[in-house]
Amino acid sequence: MSEGSLYVHGTHPEEQARLTRLNTLLNEGSIRELGARPGERMLDVGAGLGQFARSVAKITGATTIGVERSEEQIAEGMRQARSAGEENLLDLRRGDATDLPLRDEEWATFDIAHARFLLEHVPAPLEIVKGMVRAVRPGGRIVLEDDDHDILRLWPEPPGLGEVWKAYMRTYDRAKNDPIVGRRLVQLLHEAGAKPRRCMWIFFGACAGHADFELYVDNLALIVEGARDAIIATGIKREDLASALVALREWKRRPDAAFWFAMSWAEGIRPV
Repeated sequence: MSEGSLYVHGTHPEEQARLTRLNTLLNEGSIRELGARPGERMLDVGAGLGQFARSVAKITGATTIGVERSEEQIAEGMRQARSAGEENLLDLRRGDATDLPLRDEEWATFDIAHARFLLEHVPAPLEIVKGMVRAVRPGGRIVLEDDDHDILRLWPEPPGLGEVWKAYMRTYDRAKNDPIVGRRLVQLLHEAGAKPRRCMWIFFGACAGHADFELYVDNLALIVEGARDAIIATGIKREDLASALVALREWKRRPDAAFWFAMSWAEGIRPV
C-alpha cells in the first residue's frame, strides 16, 4: 500500500491468519487467469504475506519481487517462506506502492506487474497503476485483481447483515478509499497508459454442501469483526452488529444457503 492509505483490518496475527486462509481459497483462480510462463519475472505490488508471489515463482522459476508496506507482514511472509523452504522464491521489499523500491536497472524489465486487493485500500489507485505500467517491459502485462463490495449476495439473506455490509462499505469512503474499485479496473489501466486486453470475474463463493463453504462464511465474519470499530463509527449500533454476526453463523448451518461473490480481474499491456 501507500503511506497515505488506511488498511482497516490491521496486521495483527489473527488478520494474518485470515489472509493466509484467503490465499488458499483464491490462488487457484488467480493463477489460472494470470497464465504465467516459465522464465517470466513478476512484480507483486502490495504482496502482503507473499503466498501468491511464491506460487507464481514456482511456475516461472524466477524469484518474484514483492512490495509491501507493513514490516509485520514482511516478517510473517518471510517466516512462512522459510518454513516452506521457499525463501529463494521471494524477494519481499518494504516500500510504498506509489514509490516502488526498484533499482534503476529494474524499471521496464518485468514481464508481469500484479496487484490484488490493493487498490481498494488506497486513495490514489491510478498513481499505483501508473508505476506498474512503468515497471513492465514494452509488451509486458499489468494484472489487477480487486473487490467490488457491492456485488456480495447471501441468500436467504441473514437478518441485519445487509445493513452492516453497507456500513462496512462506508468505512472505505470515510478513509477516502473506494469499495467498488473493481468495476473501475479497466478504466484505471487505460488512464495509466496501458492497453486494456481482458476483464472477467473470478468467482469467490460456494453453497451449503461445498467443502469450502464454511471457509467463505468464516472469512466474511472475520472481515466484519476486524472492522468492528470502524463500522460502529458509521452509526451502526454495537448490538445490531453483534446480532448480525450471530445471524450469519446461524445461517451457515442452513442447507439452502448460498454465498455469491466475485473478484474483478483485468489485464492490460504496456504499449510497444
